[in-house]
Amino acid sequence: MTTAIGIDVGSGVIKTTLFQVEGEKNEWVARWDARIRQRDSYKLVEESIESVLEQAGLKRGEINYIATTGEGENIKNTTGHFYTMTTHARGALYLNPEARAVLDIGALNGRAISIDDKSKVLNYRMTSQCASGSGQFLENISRYLGIAQDEIGGLSVQSTNPEKVSSICAVLAETDVINMVSRSIPPSDILRGIHESMADRLIKLLKSIDVKSGVVMMTGGLALDIGLVKAIKDGMKAQNMATTVESSPDSLFAGSIGAALWGAFRYEKLKRSGVLA
Repeated sequence: MTTAIGIDVGSGVIKTTLFQVEGEKNEWVARWDARIRQRDSYKLVEESIESVLEQAGLKRGEINYIATTGEGENIKNTTGHFYTMTTHARGALYLNPEARAVLDIGALNGRAISIDDKSKVLNYRMTSQCASGSGQFLENISRYLGIAQDEIGGLSVQSTNPEKVSSICAVLAETDVINMVSRSIPPSDILRGIHESMADRLIKLLKSIDVKSGVVMMTGGLALDIGLVKAIKDGMKAQNMATTVESSPDSLFAGSIGAALWGAFRYEKLKRSGVLA
């Protein structure tokens, strides 16, 4: 049995998982996540490792592989690093074996990834960091509106008259929102308009990599935003796309899941080749 830890160091949140893998079977044993805010991300990574080890009842010496992804390439005392697209592809397939595309929406940007049934990345496209289609943008908007981030999705789905947000520049879009507030536009209509704008951009990304059918798995923090998920589903339906958008309560952990599973795979491969004693 191979025991591996996956650590996804994002721009806003660190996610860590511990898996035990034996052949084709794998068991998700422990998990940990925390917002970075102004804390030291390196210390948080150490805290996360200690937490999952304690949950699993294991010692560090019993871990075969510690894999990082995201912005964790320079984290010390780890075994290897995997690219974000690779880990999110593997994590998406773990969460939904029918997934053939991934929408990974993080704090700074969003990306569309097409994959095969083995989680191989076939194609991808990303938004720019200045685009109004990220978690940081929504976090800023929630502050302007004076609402908690976990209220965004619930308010958005209550909208009856969405207010259109057309700018792809986050700074200009935020200015639009300030003007909407001054015109007493209800927060639900503002948020639904933002979600529709984000959804339109993400759907265009999927089309640009030729995703026309199958299951699109959402990963990253915004996969838990029910307002955005609904806006994407509605947008695809309006455009008669033969795709199904799915999210999971565990979508936040997709990158760390993929890192752990790829770490276990790499360890076993090295072991079979004789590189490891």
